[in-house]
Amino acid sequence: MEQKPSQTPSGMTDALRAFGLLSGVGIYFLVFLGIFIYFGKCADDFLGTGRVCTIIGIILGFPAAIYSLYRQLKYYKIV
Repeated sequence: MEQKPSQTPSGMTDALRAFGLLSGVGIYFLVFLGIFIYFGKCADDFLGTGRVCTIIGIILGFPAAIYSLYRQLKYYKIV
Protein backbone atom coordinates (compact mmCIF):
# COMPACT_ATOMS: atom_id res chain seq x y z
CA MET A 1 0.00 0.00 0.00
CA GLU A 2 1.46 3.33 -1.02
CA GLN A 3 1.32 6.35 1.19
CA LYS A 4 0.71 9.71 -0.35
CA PRO A 5 3.26 12.35 0.52
CA SER A 6 1.94 14.95 2.90
CA GLN A 7 0.96 18.04 1.03
CA THR A 8 1.78 21.34 2.61
CA PRO A 9 -0.53 24.20 1.70
CA SER A 10 0.94 26.52 -0.85
CA GLY A 11 0.71 30.27 -0.85
CA MET A 12 -2.08 30.16 -3.41
CA THR A 13 -4.13 27.80 -1.26
CA ASP A 14 -3.73 30.07 1.76
CA ALA A 15 -4.70 33.09 -0.32
CA LEU A 16 -7.84 31.39 -1.65
CA ARG A 17 -8.80 30.25 1.84
CA ALA A 18 -8.37 33.78 3.21
CA PHE A 19 -10.30 35.25 0.27
CA GLY A 20 -13.17 32.84 0.85
CA LEU A 21 -13.29 33.64 4.54
CA LEU A 22 -13.05 37.39 4.21
CA SER A 23 -15.51 37.59 1.32
CA GLY A 24 -18.20 36.72 3.84
CA VAL A 25 -17.67 40.00 5.69
CA GLY A 26 -20.17 41.85 3.50
CA ILE A 27 -22.66 39.04 3.81
CA TYR A 28 -22.38 39.13 7.61
CA PHE A 29 -23.11 42.84 7.70
CA LEU A 30 -25.96 42.51 5.21
CA VAL A 31 -27.65 39.67 7.09
CA PHE A 32 -27.27 41.12 10.58
CA LEU A 33 -28.28 44.64 9.61
CA GLY A 34 -31.15 43.30 7.53
CA ILE A 35 -32.49 41.25 10.42
CA PHE A 36 -32.18 44.07 12.95
CA ILE A 37 -33.68 46.65 10.58
CA TYR A 38 -36.57 44.31 9.75
CA PHE A 39 -37.40 43.73 13.41
CA GLY A 40 -37.05 47.45 14.09
CA LYS A 41 -39.48 48.23 11.28
CA CYS A 42 -41.92 45.63 12.60
CA ALA A 43 -41.67 47.15 16.07
CA ASP A 44 -42.25 50.63 14.60
CA ASP A 45 -45.37 49.43 12.81
CA PHE A 46 -46.65 47.67 15.93
CA LEU A 47 -45.87 50.48 18.37
CA GLY A 48 -46.45 53.42 16.02
CA THR A 49 -43.15 55.08 16.94
CA GLY A 50 -42.17 56.43 13.52
CA ARG A 51 -38.58 55.32 12.82
CA VAL A 52 -37.20 55.14 16.35
CA CYS A 53 -37.04 51.33 16.53
CA THR A 54 -35.53 51.11 13.04
CA ILE A 55 -32.71 53.42 14.11
CA ILE A 56 -32.24 51.37 17.28
CA GLY A 57 -32.09 48.26 15.06
CA ILE A 58 -29.32 49.84 13.00
CA ILE A 59 -27.41 50.87 16.12
CA LEU A 60 -27.69 47.35 17.58
CA GLY A 61 -27.05 45.58 14.25
CA PHE A 62 -23.53 46.94 13.72
CA PRO A 63 -22.07 45.66 17.02
CA ALA A 64 -23.82 42.31 16.54
CA ALA A 65 -22.29 41.92 13.07
CA ILE A 66 -18.83 42.97 14.28
CA TYR A 67 -18.98 40.57 17.23
CA SER A 68 -20.08 37.67 15.03
CA LEU A 69 -17.33 38.45 12.55
CA TYR A 70 -14.78 38.60 15.37
CA ARG A 71 -15.89 35.18 16.65
CA GLN A 72 -15.55 33.67 13.18
CA LEU A 73 -12.09 35.14 12.65
CA LYS A 74 -11.03 33.97 16.11
CA TYR A 75 -12.30 30.46 15.32
CA TYR A 76 -10.07 30.34 12.24
CA LYS A 77 -7.21 31.83 14.28
CA ILE A 78 -6.86 34.91 12.12
CA VAL A 79 -7.31 37.32 15.03
